[in-house]
Amino acid sequence: MKFLLFFSFFSFMVLTASAQKAGGKTAVPDSTKKIQLVEASCGECQFHLEGKGCHLAVRVNGKAYFVDGTSIDEHGDAHAKDGFCETIRKAEVQGEVVKDRFKVTYFKLVNKPASDKQP
Repeated sequence: MKFLLFFSFFSFMVLTASAQKAGGKTAVPDSTKKIQLVEASCGECQFHLEGKGCHLAVRVNGKAYFVDGTSIDEHGDAHAKDGFCETIRKAEVQGEVVKDRFKVTYFKLVNKPASDKQP
């Protein structure tokens, strides 16, 4: 009976762990691909893309794209003073445009907005 209970608990833990989103999917760059410096912000609030709600977008070569592979909420409070809905940030990214969306494989913010810098 103890074995059955242990086995059930162990199976539950393994299934739970494997079902969770893999953290850091966008945290490590691929050394074989070029890193691009882009503008990142809320697509609706800052880049004026059509949509409902607030979603992460990047502007590459003057054109804005919604992002797949990471979300606006994975990078802090979007509505905070330095959040994506309030300001445009710089980010290093790797990825490609597929069907008018930017499929990101690496995403890293590289600066704080100028308004937050102290003299």
